[in-house]
Amino acid sequence: MASFPRTLRLTTCLPRQSGLGYTSIQLQAARTKWKASSSLPRADISIPPRLRTATTTQRRWAATDNRTQITPPSSNPDEIPPATYSPPTTGVISRLPPSWIAYAELIRLDKPAGTYYLFLPCLFSTLLAASLATPITSPLTVLSTGALFFAGALVMRGAGCTINDLWDRNLDPHVERTRLRPIARGAITVNRAIPFLGLQLFTGLAILLQFPSQCFFYATPSLVLVTLYPLAKRITTYPQFVLGLTFSWGAIMGFPALGIDLLTNTSALASAACLYGSCVAWTLIYDMIYAYQDIRDDAKVGILSIARTHEANAKQFLAAVSAVQVGLLAGAGYFAEAGMVYYFLACGGAGATLDHMIREVKLDDVADCASWFRRGAWATGGVISGGMFLDCLANYFGVYGPKKNVAAEGDVVAVE
Repeated sequence: MASFPRTLRLTTCLPRQSGLGYTSIQLQAARTKWKASSSLPRADISIPPRLRTATTTQRRWAATDNRTQITPPSSNPDEIPPATYSPPTTGVISRLPPSWIAYAELIRLDKPAGTYYLFLPCLFSTLLAASLATPITSPLTVLSTGALFFAGALVMRGAGCTINDLWDRNLDPHVERTRLRPIARGAITVNRAIPFLGLQLFTGLAILLQFPSQCFFYATPSLVLVTLYPLAKRITTYPQFVLGLTFSWGAIMGFPALGIDLLTNTSALASAACLYGSCVAWTLIYDMIYAYQDIRDDAKVGILSIARTHEANAKQFLAAVSAVQVGLLAGAGYFAEAGMVYYFLACGGAGATLDHMIREVKLDDVADCASWFRRGAWATGGVISGGMFLDCLANYFGVYGPKKNVAAEGDVVAVE
């Protein structure tokens, strides 16, 4: 009996090991050519059962107007099951014009937790630096500076997602959580994603130029980390550390944003360094929990992660890193001359929320990991911000007593 000719398989077919099969158009073209060129009776033309099943299913998918085929079925139980994409019907992006939806999904506009995690270190540093500024920064200035940082976080997080998806465009289709991303499913081509990335970066630059000029020089090195983070998943078992270095950069930016030169004020530099380290540790915690959503798929496609590295002692590792985070947060307050409100609410609250999260999270439950990742932003991040803001108000209104305003290291210019 004749077999399906290998020479008729079109070059666009995806590899067998990926679990993806042949399209109905390719199969129909192959049948037509084979029938025309073969002298065998029609009954002798054989198509493997797997291909017949795939063809039938693909025709059924094609009949659905608003769905995009992602993967045909596979007889291998280890492969990712078939998936289809349907446009969102709820949420912010469902109200956008249809041509904008893929770009909104690319920058994760419907998943704001990442924006919050990028913004919060900026807010921490702004609140911590407010009491070190000369004169002490007013609460209104702190809020307006924070709003500007939020706009920058929204844009730059989107740019980071675009860069990540460009790097991972050949990996995302094989991971269940990411296979419906716009570039992975073909809704946005590389040739369109790159100009869109350029637009995002120029928008981020426009926001950055609204800050004092020295902020430009402090912010520029972070672009290298934004670009290289997706590569870290291929070369190190601790890519979350690289992500922490990237997402925590805002822990430095609040000081120059309020006019504090870190190169001449050693107390501010020490405070910023401790805060930066604390935020890096926090990133390891929440992104390790996030990584547990993909731990099985990561193992299949060779993506490295801290979740895979510490799978045997995950919660012990998370607890140890939490202790480091809270300790460095306390160090940041010490060098910034923070008051008791800071230590009790910001540091104590951070320790309590982290302990609760680590105890309660079910690392073998994808939905639970995703839920705690989202809640962690404003559970831990919110209590730190609240403690810092109240401490900032206490300093501003003199609750802790007269405070010295220092223009340069050791140079006292005023006493309130």
